Amino acid sequence: MSITQEPFGFLPDGHEATIFTLRNAHGIEMDMTNYGGIVTRLTTPDRHGEFADIVLGFKTLESYQKDSPYFGALIGRYGNRIADGRFELDGTTYELAVNNGPNHLHGGLKGFDKVLWTAERIEENDRSIVRLSYLSPDGEEGYPGDLSVAVDHILTEENEFILEYTATSDKTTVVNLTHHSYFNLTGEGSGDILGHIISLNADAFTPSNTDLIPTGEIRSVGGTDMDFSLPQRIGNRINSNYEQIAQAGGFDHNFVLVNRDGSLAPAARVTEPESGRVLEVLTTEPGIQLYTGNMLDGTLKGKTGAIYHKHSGLCLETQHFPDSPNHPQFPSTVLKPGETYRHKTVYRFGTD
Repeated sequence: MSITQEPFGFLPDGHEATIFTLRNAHGIEMDMTNYGGIVTRLTTPDRHGEFADIVLGFKTLESYQKDSPYFGALIGRYGNRIADGRFELDGTTYELAVNNGPNHLHGGLKGFDKVLWTAERIEENDRSIVRLSYLSPDGEEGYPGDLSVAVDHILTEENEFILEYTATSDKTTVVNLTHHSYFNLTGEGSGDILGHIISLNADAFTPSNTDLIPTGEIRSVGGTDMDFSLPQRIGNRINSNYEQIAQAGGFDHNFVLVNRDGSLAPAARVTEPESGRVLEVLTTEPGIQLYTGNMLDGTLKGKTGAIYHKHSGLCLETQHFPDSPNHPQFPSTVLKPGETYRHKTVYRFGTD
C-alpha cells in the first residue's frame, strides 16, 4: 500500500489543491483531490488482467470548477434534492440556496463538492487512507449549525474503495452525505453503460414528480421495470414506457434497500460482460440512487478526449432519501447536538 501526492492547481482565492494517488499491491490505483473530495481516476483490471480507468472525469482542476456534473465528488450537506429549497425544523423554516430549477440539489451553489478540504494521509499495512475534514459554518447555503465533517477515503488490499463519513453539529440540522462517481466498467470514454447488468437489493423506490422530487409514496418495485431484484441489462429497461423511467429519460431514482437497520449490507452489484469487471456496493444507508447519466448531452470532453454522451456512466449514490426533511414518513436525516452522523459505503471491485 502507498500514497503519493502532487499539486493539482490553484483556486481563484490562491489556495492550492492537491491530488493524492492511492495504490494497492494488486495494481489498483485511485487518484483523488482535496478539492471537493473528487475521485478523478480509478483503475481496475478486467478478467484478463488489463487495467482501465473506470470513472468519468477531467484532466484539470479548472474543468472540475467550471463544468462538472459532480463527477467523482463528495456531496453535502445534503445529497440529492430538497423541494423548493425549504424545510422546517423545530418550528423554524430554513431557506436554502436554489440551484436546480426551483429546488436545492447536492448542497447548493457551493456544496461540499466545491470546497477545499483539509487532508491527512494515513498509511497502514493493508490499507491507505486520505482523511478529509471540513467545518461547514452555521448558515452556509442556508443550513443551521456549525457542522464538523470528516470523510475517510480508503483503498484496501481486498480491492475495496471504502468511504467512512462522520459529522457533528452544534445546532439541530439535517445531513445526508454521499459520493458521486460516474462508473463505466468497460473503461472511461469507451461508450455507454447500456450493456451493464445490475441488481439492487431493493424492494421499493420513492416515485418522483417531473422535477425529480419524491411524491412521498414508497412504492413496491414488484411487477414494474424498476425491479432489479434479479440481474437486468440496463439497456433492456432504460427506454421503458413506465412513467417513472420515461419522465426521467432513464433511471434517476432512489431505491429503498431491503436492509434498513444501519448495518453494513449489500446494496448493488454491477457486471460488465465484455470486460468481466464487477462492482459490488455495500452500505449502512437505507437508500441508493441509481442514475444513468441521463443529463450528459455531449457537451463535455473527458480526460482522455472522449465526449461524454447520454448514458456514458452510471452513479450508485448511497444515501438517505431525497427531500426527507419534508417527508416525516421517510428515515430521518436530523442530526442533533451531542449526536454523531455515521455512514459507511464500500465499493468492491472484482471480475467474473
